[in-house]
Amino acid sequence: MSKNIVVLSGAGMSADSGLKTFRDAGGLWEGHDVMEVASPQGFRANPELVLEFYNERRRQLLLAKPNEGHKALANLENHYKVTIITQNVDDLHERAGSRDVLHLHGELFKVRSTAPPYTVLEWKKDLNLGNLCEQGYQLRPHIVWFGEEVPLLPQAASLTSLADILIIIGTSLQVYPAASLMHYARRGTTVYFIDPKPAIDHSSDFNLKIISKRASEGVPELVNTLLNTSI
Repeated sequence: MSKNIVVLSGAGMSADSGLKTFRDAGGLWEGHDVMEVASPQGFRANPELVLEFYNERRRQLLLAKPNEGHKALANLENHYKVTIITQNVDDLHERAGSRDVLHLHGELFKVRSTAPPYTVLEWKKDLNLGNLCEQGYQLRPHIVWFGEEVPLLPQAASLTSLADILIIIGTSLQVYPAASLMHYARRGTTVYFIDPKPAIDHSSDFNLKIISKRASEGVPELVNTLLNTSI
């Protein structure tokens, strides 16, 4: 029976496609305090700033392309059952060909209403004040902001618990609740951690293997190993 591979991907996965990581060491994102542009309070205080911030991210994403790491994971799916749980809000996994992708923190190419029943719409253009849902409510980015629930977390935890192999790519596993996902993996699970500056707990609960490389280098290397090894 084919092994069940679960991938947890973070900002480092998309960095090699030219997309900026979520925030720098100072807690800023593109020069903004993250709470100004990624929280319900920030949206209430200055919706124009928040909408334009995500418009700029959306424009960047339209120009970005999947890197070799994204493509390698899509290829792995041709041989094994692969589920990708990503903290990234871009669609680069899908564009590379991956079919089973769970976006924990929302999707940049989608928007939703600001009041129930939270109609979600595909959206690749700019989003402005005055863009309303059918019920007459302002549309907002379909992004999970700081202070909001992560509705797909239980599903992600369940998927992680079924993994025979867990691959973690480009995430520090420092931001909760996403950081808790690794701990849902079964004891003894083989865990591959791919990051140029790996910082991870060397827990004896897992068979941990570290690849200290960027996603565009480390992921193809690992996928090549997996495809040429009986797992």
